[in-house]
Amino acid sequence: MAEKKRNIVVEELIRTPIEMQKVELVERKGIGHPDSIADGIAEAVSRALSREYIKRYGIILHHNTDQVEVVGGRAYPRFGGGEVIKPIYILLSGRAVEFIDREMFPVHEVAIKAAKEYLRNAVRHLNVEEHVVIDSRIGQGSVDLVSVFNKAKENPIPLANDTSFGVGYAPLSETEKIVLETEKLLNSPEFKKKWPAVGEDVKVMGLRKGDEIDLTIAAAIVDSEVANPKEYMEVKQGIYDAVKELVEQHTTRKVNIFVNTADDPEKDIYYITVTGTSAEAGDDGSVGRGNRVNGLITPNRHMSMEAAAGKNPVSHVGKIYNLLAMLIANDIAEQIEGVQEVYVRILSQIGKPIDEPLVASIQIIPKQGYKVESFERDAYEIADEWLANITKIQKMILEDRLNVF
Repeated sequence: MAEKKRNIVVEELIRTPIEMQKVELVERKGIGHPDSIADGIAEAVSRALSREYIKRYGIILHHNTDQVEVVGGRAYPRFGGGEVIKPIYILLSGRAVEFIDREMFPVHEVAIKAAKEYLRNAVRHLNVEEHVVIDSRIGQGSVDLVSVFNKAKENPIPLANDTSFGVGYAPLSETEKIVLETEKLLNSPEFKKKWPAVGEDVKVMGLRKGDEIDLTIAAAIVDSEVANPKEYMEVKQGIYDAVKELVEQHTTRKVNIFVNTADDPEKDIYYITVTGTSAEAGDDGSVGRGNRVNGLITPNRHMSMEAAAGKNPVSHVGKIYNLLAMLIANDIAEQIEGVQEVYVRILSQIGKPIDEPLVASIQIIPKQGYKVESFERDAYEIADEWLANITKIQKMILEDRLNVF
């Protein structure tokens, strides 16, 4: 059998490298942000359904659970501990196979259980039974298992269920690394142990102007963990000090750190919450409005608008190709000496094998003194190898080795 010749195009990209641009914007929405909660639940539901399908039938059946809405509740936070008076409403929707050879599969039970487990792990001070209402409206589908197995035998490589593209780039800029690591630090178990008052709704916005970086951090503070404004201000200082120590490890640039800039002590305005997420107070969330698969929102870079969270990990290129593009870009940047920046875009065609994209476009900004032609073949082979082993991505997802937000 002849080896596949894939449509992979490697070329030089003529543009100003990110570190040389005068202005750079980078954002990360933390795990407790309403949009991230929607992404997290959508993905948790998809993975739970996938595992249960495999457990029962040995194969992942069709589903997409990338339609999750978080509708903000209402709370009365106050120092020492307030209360949630109207629960957060979470709507699970999408589609999943519910009838298999006349047997009913418990789609809604699996989905709701997965959503609750995710919330318990993601937002510590949220009482899932009291502060949240979860409603599953996932649409039903039916399938003849024999025909599914026959199709899988005929097509061991899944067929794309959409015409869509994925985008990835590497390496991260200094500002991107700082923004990503700042949120990860503030939501790390070690930091929470020292500062339990810091909720999970942490949003970090980075602005680099020339060689100066502004970091604006919005961190929801849990009211039951701070007795008064003095303790609140101590927590803010703790955030500032920890982030200052972090950024000094990543840059020699001047970094200005701002924490909860909407606070106005004279008017008794502080960012305190009962649960640690602004979803308790009317802030809504939707899948796809937050971080891309590399964990960041980066308007200076190529980005896909695709919502990866919740899409099935078998044939939905809106998920698989974004992850694939990121992995290819990372490997090219790490393994090829002369690469300054690399951008990868992969386009599918509905009904075609996912290992044979309509095009995989690799655009490289070479380092000074290098020519793309000298490592074009190496970049091609890295992309080709990933495409040849594209089903590894499904395994990596189900083993929780890849995140999508």
